Amino acid sequence: MSETIVPLIYEISAPGRMGCTLPALDVPEAELPAEFVRADQAAIEEIIRSTGFFRNKAKSILACSAALLERHGGRVPGRIEELVTLPGVGRKTANVVLGQAFGIASGVVVDTHVQRLSGRLGFSSRNTPEKIEIDLMEIFPPSDWIELSSILILHGRKWCNARRPQCVGCPGCSLCPSADSFGS
Repeated sequence: MSETIVPLIYEISAPGRMGCTLPALDVPEAELPAEFVRADQAAIEEIIRSTGFFRNKAKSILACSAALLERHGGRVPGRIEELVTLPGVGRKTANVVLGQAFGIASGVVVDTHVQRLSGRLGFSSRNTPEKIEIDLMEIFPPSDWIELSSILILHGRKWCNARRPQCVGCPGCSLCPSADSFGS
């Protein structure tokens, strides 16, 4: 499970597509960093083309794979301080890896859905993921951080999308301070 960082580099910004693109590699997860290092960048680009920004992601995948092999023996480190030093890995990716692969709540993953819902639900009035994460960490206990992100992301996709939130029928509508703003 701890070998998931390489696919996460592009999965996080293209949710739901990893399952479609990785089978083309036909490589066990545990061997991914070594296989990616040996791969041609053009081959990786072709496999992940549908995810968007595929050239930059392919470069990051190659560089991250090399760093994992050189610095960590091909294993994904379990500390945020080490993860964020890997190419293509920022705080969001590091928090996802630690939460999903290691069960470590090091922070709250703040993607566009979490950012939007944090404002609409009154959890934060701030604009940057880093500041929103701080606000959420002050409101919710660490035991909720991993699941909180997943809940907000799924809610944002199903009910509270950016352009046309589906307030009518939303299970949290009666608790939402922004529901009246969207004509529910």
